[in-house]
Formats: sequence, C-alpha cells, structure tokens
Amino acid sequence: MRFLSGLIAAAFLASPAFAQCGGNFNAFVDGLKAEASQKGFDASTVNGFFKGVQQDGAVLKADRAQGVFQKPFIDFSRHLISQNRIDRGTAMSRKYDAVFDRIEREYGVSRGVLLAFWAFETDYGAVQGDFNTRNALVTLAHDCRRPELFRPQIFAAIELYSQGNFDPARTTGAWAGEIGMVQMLPQDILDNGVDGDGDGRVSLKTSAPDALMSGAKMLSHLGWQAGRPWLQEVTVPAQMDWSLSGPGKPRPVSEWQSMGVQARSGSLANLPASLILPQGHNGPAFLAYPNFDVYFEWNQSFVYVLTAAYFGTRLEGGQIYGAGNPAPGLSNAQMKQLQTKLQARGYDVGKIDGILGAGTRAAVQAEQVRLGLPADAWPTTDLLGRI
Repeated sequence: MRFLSGLIAAAFLASPAFAQCGGNFNAFVDGLKAEASQKGFDASTVNGFFKGVQQDGAVLKADRAQGVFQKPFIDFSRHLISQNRIDRGTAMSRKYDAVFDRIEREYGVSRGVLLAFWAFETDYGAVQGDFNTRNALVTLAHDCRRPELFRPQIFAAIELYSQGNFDPARTTGAWAGEIGMVQMLPQDILDNGVDGDGDGRVSLKTSAPDALMSGAKMLSHLGWQAGRPWLQEVTVPAQMDWSLSGPGKPRPVSEWQSMGVQARSGSLANLPASLILPQGHNGPAFLAYPNFDVYFEWNQSFVYVLTAAYFGTRLEGGQIYGAGNPAPGLSNAQMKQLQTKLQARGYDVGKIDGILGAGTRAAVQAEQVRLGLPADAWPTTDLLGRI
C-alpha cells in the first residue's frame, strides 16, 4: 500500500483557493473541477472524469479500521506469511523468472522484495480491491484527515484519464486509491509505469510483467541501492546498550559486531545498519541496511514494513526467524493508556490509536532510559505501571 510522505503538504495548504476539505460534498467537487481547469485540463476531460462521482462511506470505514497494524511483529508476520504464500511465491518466481532477471539487471531490485509486496498487496494479483478508485480518492481528499495526501492523486488520475489509461466509472482498486497487482497510486503510475510485456500499454491490473517492472522502477526511484541487502536476522548478546537500537540509528557493522551482534547465518554486509528489535531484546533481532529505509516510502507502518522485508528474505531461501521469548506486550486498551501517559509527559506519540508506531517507540525508549530499564522500545506492563 503506497502512502506518499506528504512532502507537498505545505505547498498544498498554502493555496487558499483550493485548500478546503470537508463541507458540502458537491461543492467540494466543484472546487476540484475548478482546480483541474486551472491546471490546464479541458472542460470535456474534467466533466468526463467527475461524471457520476460519489462519496464512498465504505472507504472511510476502511480507513478507520486498520486494527491489524496493532498486532506485534510475531503475530502480524505469522498472520501474513503462510505456507501457501511461500509456495505460490516460489511458483511465481519460476513462472516470471525472465521478468525478475530483467528487473535485477535494470533496477537492481531482488525478486524476493517484489514477490513479498505482490503477495501482501494482492495475493499475487488475485485480490486487487473492488473500490471505485476515483470515488475513493475524492472521498479521502474530502475527508479532513489527510487531504494533502490524496488530493494530488485526483489530478494524477485525471492525467491518466486524459491519456486513455483510466476509466473513472470502472477502474477499481484498494480503498486508499491504489491500483493493480502491486497497488500503486496514480502519480506513481505516471512516474514509474513500465510496459513490461511489450504490448504498448501499461496495465498494472492484468499484466504481471507491467506491475513488477513498474514496482521495481518505483523502488529504484525511491532510492533502492542495486544489488544490496535490506534486512538480515542477527543474534544479540544478553547485555548491551539497548538504547542504540531502533530504526534510523545506523552504525557501522563493525561496531555492532564489537558489541556482540552476530549474523544468525552467513556473514554481515559491510554497510551501515540499524539494529531492529521489534519485540524487545528477548525477541527477534535484525540488522536493517539502507535499503530497508526505502520500504517506508512504500508503506509507513513499521510492522508491515518489517514483515514485508523479512518475507522477502524468506522467499529467497532465508530461514524462519528465531522468535525468542519476548516479554508479553500490552493489550490495545493498555497501549492507548500508555500513549495517553506518554503524551501527558510531553511526548509526541501522534494519534492515541493503540498502535506501536515510530513516535510511541521513541517515547517508550526515552522513558526506559529515564527509569533505568532495558531501553529496547518494547512496552510492557512493568513500564506502564512505572510511568
């Protein structure tokens, strides 16, 4: 699920004529039409695109019901990774072997990475979503939660429509407006769409070569470093400075090795890496190399990103991770209670949603340091009781 970073938010919000969200839906659509005309689209294109547009309550319901991301890594990964998905991934790797070879030559993206996204996003193309894409994008832009994310995608969809590559009435996909086998937003399709099968069209819904090549090009443009690893399971010592762990804290591998961090199999890459402990120092442990950061440009959920990255290694023959014996985590209600307490202490944990996101992890780790606890960013009932 490709969620853009929102870098265009400031420019969007600075435009008083078209910055509104909410209010009367028809009036909102009229504002979109006016902006589309201002951007240079002719009247027939604008009217054709918006003809029959409707607000979709099911989209808003789906947007607010992402409870699966509340699961801890072990539960989440076991939920998403089945033997059937592994077997089908192996079969798809064989079936499209020439396509994956071409991708590795042209973009340097390993096949396991794309197979994992393909599996998680649409079950290898089988479940692509039945939400009307145009209606989903307009509904989410009208909603005032993240208009800066979705409004630009409407105009990208209009551009696809003007090119004959988008049917507003019939194009369907995920609730958040992504289209095709690897679920790409309209702007990503404009920027990275590839005719992988040579038929003269980019069809991400019906052509696996098109979808896979387009996904690889997008990853490349997001900063994927050709031919380099992204994630590797490691073992950690019984004691170390756990506050050094966490996403976005890269150190030379030699430093991790000097602290007792070792590859569970094979050897470590000579690259900077962050130590990832998704369920604390007694649970699974990974070193995340620079390519791991690119995953967050595709999806911003930590547990999804880590699971997708790990599954990519499994699809290339990697072993099942060692689950260890992590301390029991918090229930959803307890997590919300913790977030409320952390917020009261001045931490920015974002929305009180029961999800252990980046802000909550950073706050937990800071409190663990303050309290003299192992600062591994894994919240426990002991921590909750001490704050």
